[in-house]
Amino acid sequence: MMQATDTKTLIVEREMPHPLGKVWRALTQSPLIEEWLMENDFKPVVGHRFDLRAEWGVVECQVLVVEPNEALSYTWEAMGLKSVVSWTLTPTSSGTHLRMEQSGFRPDQQQAYAGAKYGWQKFFTDLERVAGDLV
Repeated sequence: MMQATDTKTLIVEREMPHPLGKVWRALTQSPLIEEWLMENDFKPVVGHRFDLRAEWGVVECQVLVVEPNEALSYTWEAMGLKSVVSWTLTPTSSGTHLRMEQSGFRPDQQQAYAGAKYGWQKFFTDLERVAGDLV
């Protein structure tokens, strides 16, 4: 039986044929984030508050973890959802293994979970394209 405090976590993983440094840049440079995610005022500084902006609204965020070329984490709050997005990068023989975990979906947020599950697949595809375009 689920408790009221039980939450779901969405995990998306992908092997990208790009060097760690390019994937990290795509995750942490504001103009690049805009190309694959949303308009933003992101800075890779722990404690920095930033917004992600789309036609449907604003996601309020705060940077929690910055470990260059290894890990990035930030809060993600929008439309009643209070979650944390964590990225982990691992070098592989052919590029970078990227893992994204979004935690904090409450049992009554099935629609938000389904939307995130769909949305992150598209974001990952766009992120891989942006990283691949970098020189």
